[in-house]
Amino acid sequence: MKIHSSAIRPPTSDLRRWVALVVVCLGQLMIVLDSTIVNVALPAIQRDLHFTQADLTWVVNAYLITYGSFLLLAGRAGDLIGRKKVFLAGVIVFTVTSVLTGLARDPATLVATRALQGLGGALSAGVIIALIVTGFPKPHERAQAMSVLTFVVAGGGSLGLLAGGLLTQMINWHWIFFINVPIGVGTLLLGWWLIEENEGIGLSQGVDIAGSVLISAALMLGVYAIVTAAGQGWTSAHTLGFGGASLALLAGFIVVESRVKNPIMPLRILRLRSLTGASAARAFLVAGMFTNFFIGALYLQHVKGFSAIGIGLAFLPSTLALATLSVGITARLMARFGARSLLVVGLLTIASALFLLSGADEQTSYFPRIFAAYLLFGLGAGLSFMPILTISMSEVPAADAGLASGFGNLSMQMGASVGLAALGTISTDYAKSLVAQGASLSTALTGGYQIAFLLAAVCVAAGLLVVLLVLRAPAGSDERRTSAGHVSERAEEAA
Repeated sequence: MKIHSSAIRPPTSDLRRWVALVVVCLGQLMIVLDSTIVNVALPAIQRDLHFTQADLTWVVNAYLITYGSFLLLAGRAGDLIGRKKVFLAGVIVFTVTSVLTGLARDPATLVATRALQGLGGALSAGVIIALIVTGFPKPHERAQAMSVLTFVVAGGGSLGLLAGGLLTQMINWHWIFFINVPIGVGTLLLGWWLIEENEGIGLSQGVDIAGSVLISAALMLGVYAIVTAAGQGWTSAHTLGFGGASLALLAGFIVVESRVKNPIMPLRILRLRSLTGASAARAFLVAGMFTNFFIGALYLQHVKGFSAIGIGLAFLPSTLALATLSVGITARLMARFGARSLLVVGLLTIASALFLLSGADEQTSYFPRIFAAYLLFGLGAGLSFMPILTISMSEVPAADAGLASGFGNLSMQMGASVGLAALGTISTDYAKSLVAQGASLSTALTGGYQIAFLLAAVCVAAGLLVVLLVLRAPAGSDERRTSAGHVSERAEEAA
């Protein structure tokens, strides 16, 4: 029997783009889930594989170091050789190493495979925004596509807490990694079929090996200094030494990039105010948001006595509020009021939610205070993420979309790493000081969590300040044209 070729063709162009968006977001979902799902399973992993308390942190740190180190390089690789290739390579690495991590039977193997998993995550995440930007050239379509990505990024954290609790309690911790396999295989097969490839700038002018090595080493040492600072001390020779070495390598990288013909990061990208300003604001925003996921889970577990599943359910108001805004409401609001105005409202809402949580103590019931805070948190996230992503890419040339995507993701990763490490340390130190003063353990923990929530609100407020001072609409143009018009112009270059 003859099989007509039309039976295996991809969908028509318009439908294909939207189905491809779902595929890309599945890849993002794997990465976002990993950021919270592992935290829930850490006690079970420690018991089963006999991790020491000090070594247990490397289950998370090994992933963070490689993930943060290669985001920028992955984004630029997508510009040079093709974003589809880089994305699918990342999915393959992430999926295979998820299997290996789930099969690990000793601490060394698990930490090593987690490091490789971070590399896979970086390869995929580094080009995801670029795939969306170049795939949806029309402003209203891009807004809708960004809504979907926003929901996945912000809602995946809550889903990870719930999934981690369910899998760990009902099966075992191995399945928090095995769950990535069907998602990864589906993403790989559908992505190969549906995602359209950009031709890439090519490597005809050579490869910037020196720049690639310098930026990867600089980021690796920098992230290592940050994630180990809590244990070593922020002013220790260890932290200052690795941090200083990272800055020195970064300075060398900038010198190299200013001189080579085909730089891995053309310095012109740093002159785009919308990209650098939005990335800085995004770093502050994520520092506050990730602190909420981490400290909020600890507060609910250690102070309120919630189970792992209960913690996931407690975050549901955030997820549902975000989902409601992501069905097109945020896109319509942005078209009417402008990205910057909507972002200001979103950041104010998130800061208010975190401030509300900073007053929660041992006697605080879930209803109404905590529920209201998480509802506000989800609404604020839904109003913030799509505008900040749109602004960050609004002036980026199509040829540099991957680099800008990696740059934005790097800012988010650094914000999360620095925020969690710094606020976690302050929270712990403050709790210890309260114990020394005679407070009960529960009271001391509550005090530590309260100050962490308060400082998280300050971080988001700092992001708001960046938006107000840096991300101003150009003179002579209204903000709605700025948020959509530049996007349209740059997208036409990508078409």
